[in-house]
Amino acid sequence: MSAPRGMAAFLTICGGQMVSLFGTGLTAFALGVWTFQTTGSVSQYATILLFNVLPPVLLSPVAGALVDRLDRRRVIVASDCAAGLATLSLAALFFTGRLAIWHIYVALSVGSSAQAFRWPALSASTTLLVPGRQLGRASGLMQMGTATAQILAPLAAGALLAPIGVAGILALDFTTFLVAIVTVLAVRIPRPAADAAAGREKPLTQLAYGWTYLRRHPGLLALLALFAGNNFTMGLLTVLITPLVLSFASPRVLGTVLSVAGSGLLAGGLVMAIWGGPRRRLAGIGGAFLVQSLVLVLGGWRISAPQLAASAFVFLFGFSVISTCSQALWQSKVAPEVQGRVFALRQMIALSALPLSRLVAGPLADKVFEPLLAPGGRLAGTLGRFLGVGLGRGIGLLIVVLGLFNLLVLVIAWSYPRLRLLEEEMPDLTQPAVVPA
Repeated sequence: MSAPRGMAAFLTICGGQMVSLFGTGLTAFALGVWTFQTTGSVSQYATILLFNVLPPVLLSPVAGALVDRLDRRRVIVASDCAAGLATLSLAALFFTGRLAIWHIYVALSVGSSAQAFRWPALSASTTLLVPGRQLGRASGLMQMGTATAQILAPLAAGALLAPIGVAGILALDFTTFLVAIVTVLAVRIPRPAADAAAGREKPLTQLAYGWTYLRRHPGLLALLALFAGNNFTMGLLTVLITPLVLSFASPRVLGTVLSVAGSGLLAGGLVMAIWGGPRRRLAGIGGAFLVQSLVLVLGGWRISAPQLAASAFVFLFGFSVISTCSQALWQSKVAPEVQGRVFALRQMIALSALPLSRLVAGPLADKVFEPLLAPGGRLAGTLGRFLGVGLGRGIGLLIVVLGLFNLLVLVIAWSYPRLRLLEEEMPDLTQPAVVPA
């Protein structure tokens, strides 16, 4: 039987990635709860998240140059192998009672370093497998995979944490990496026609190619800056949601809140997979950005599990629309033979907002906003009348501030003509000739 090609190959890879993302979600939930309950520190929890995003920022330029030179299927398989072995090492350490915080730092650094290679290879491969008119739906399907993991993983992890423990969850995550590897090996991914100029370039020149490309297309650079701003908000919220819910509820309630939030991603991905997105993708991005901002401004006033779940659902629905429209824009505007380098730099800039957000999240919550609305705090007698006073109320105020920040980013970005006219000034590129894998 011949290996799947084209759309069938994309769907096979997508299925394997969904399984792997589910396992990663199990591990993220288990390690997050274990770390916060062991240390009781938002800053320590944020530091773990920092180690999950910093390596891709540093490695992306190198990864992009290699992705355009090497067989992209082999890059994906090697990345999954590295991440799987890092997870297996954590499981062994926890099972033997030797797991320490610094072990998690190292393992997450290895796994996220693998992600620096996997993501541009997957994105560039999708462009070669999926017809241009279907890129919006393909991005929606990938969003659905991410969302499904976010919905099911917290619920499953909350139920599995007691019977099998953190070590069991880590071992289960390792098996999901094996599924992802098998599905990639089962398909054929075509290679783009060789970029002759790239073959003659020196390595340092190749590393700088992505930046040179973006400077020639300022509309894409502005779109990237807008997405990085949204990532900054998302990064802060990712850190804040766990300690905020655990300040008044149990880990099981936290799992429910995160699952409802993830269903927003699933709903957004499902809508985009069926619909394919608006004809003007930038309009979809701007509209979703505005809704996100309003939800945060209105949602931080009174904190409860149902209110947080509903606000997170709407926010992540908008994030799914933004991500899907943005991904389809990049895949349709950038030539496939250079997407490895361009997408890697795109990943580096977009993700650079996450380490910054996770560096400042802990100090902002612990040292600034929480004391403001603590009993006797400076704002307890004013804003405290509306937001409440006590544990977690300062984080609610920070969420309101994040909504205002998100709105400011949108206003500044939309005032730039090159961004508003991006779809008119950069026509879609037809898929070039490819050579068999």
